[in-house]
Amino acid sequence: MVSARRDAAAIPGARRAMWSWFLFDWANSPFPTVIITFVFSAYFTKAVAPDPISGTAWWGYAISLSALAVAIAGPVLGAIADHTGRRKPWLLASSLLAVTACGMLWFAAPGTEAVWWILILVAVANFGFELGTVFYNAMLPELAPAARIGRWSGWAWGLGFAGGLVCLVVSLFGFIQTDRPLFGIAEEDAANVRAVAVFVAVWWVVFGWPLFAFTPEAVRRLPVSHRPIAGGLRSLAGTLRHIGKGGPVLRFLVARMIYTDGLTTLFAFGGIYAAGTFGMELNQVILFGIGLNVTAGLGAAAFATIDDRIGSRRTIVVSLLCLLVLGALVLLADDVMWFWVFGLMLGIFIGPVQSASRTLMARLAPADSRTEMFGLFALSGKATAFIGPALLGWVTALADSQRAGMATILAFFVVGLVILWPLREPGSDAAIHPNDGSGGRP
Repeated sequence: MVSARRDAAAIPGARRAMWSWFLFDWANSPFPTVIITFVFSAYFTKAVAPDPISGTAWWGYAISLSALAVAIAGPVLGAIADHTGRRKPWLLASSLLAVTACGMLWFAAPGTEAVWWILILVAVANFGFELGTVFYNAMLPELAPAARIGRWSGWAWGLGFAGGLVCLVVSLFGFIQTDRPLFGIAEEDAANVRAVAVFVAVWWVVFGWPLFAFTPEAVRRLPVSHRPIAGGLRSLAGTLRHIGKGGPVLRFLVARMIYTDGLTTLFAFGGIYAAGTFGMELNQVILFGIGLNVTAGLGAAAFATIDDRIGSRRTIVVSLLCLLVLGALVLLADDVMWFWVFGLMLGIFIGPVQSASRTLMARLAPADSRTEMFGLFALSGKATAFIGPALLGWVTALADSQRAGMATILAFFVVGLVILWPLREPGSDAAIHPNDGSGGRP
């Protein structure tokens, strides 16, 4: 019987294959950083939409709908991919969809009457990006040795933060905040800002292609299904029935769903809190956001080896506890200096929560349904993403206090931590350890 996964050392060109996978995080991370969070979102609300209020609302709807589409499609397409035995074609299709839509944002001229087409392009690009992570993440346990899966996940996550920040810096100082934009691009009709979308798309292609050239598909233990769609749907239905009965996967997905809601709300409202409570200007908020991404990336990389030593569950637990303490200190801070200190320290533990969650899913997922499981992993990160912002807004209005509203984020960390605490992480358990090809259900 052939194992569903060989040790990385036994795969021809294993080091090159692993580094090519590793580099893909650097390739696609500029999209959420530059397009979704910092540059293009601000440009759309100020220059393309009729007014900032409408633009902000429309942008939020577009991102939310694309995330909902990923939550629905991810598990289904993941199950089908498992039955075809190939993930790279799905990752390639998702990436090309995202890159094409991102590049076409060049046509988002100021005041354009095609505002809805621009929103569609943004939604399609975000859909392709998020869907691609399902297939990308599922490749990790088949490339990295089981004893080092945590460090590879953490290092890749840290490299992704670095890639997003480097691309952001080049975008800001090479295209936007300069009198001479790169490549001689004019500033008329905000061409220099629109060029950033093309730059991100090209960046994605340049640094993403090695994965498709040098990273092999896994060797399957089971024969490829001749009816992948029907087989995939049957597999997904069986998985959902099995998970619904309880077990470590269900516990983890529910816990992650809740603490990820807290992280999502933190990212969405951190800048608003900084501006409203401490009177920080936009450029200061952007600098704080950059600093937060730096510390999060460093934290993900620093905890990568720790993940392999103490386990993914413990890494998440430690990080959530530190987020609770530092989050409370941020809320208690009444001076902007301490807000910066505690806020940047808080960032150190954001990266480990995210990267260790990916590692824990890889360790829990059965070998014959990893992509399907990462589809459910994507679902757990999107299904209830609206609850955190809604609760924060309601408490803020009720208490007439931003601090009170932001305190709801800590509640998500507490509940997620309580649910995750009893989970037993597989160590040498052959039934679900990624070093094994048994494909046993969790």
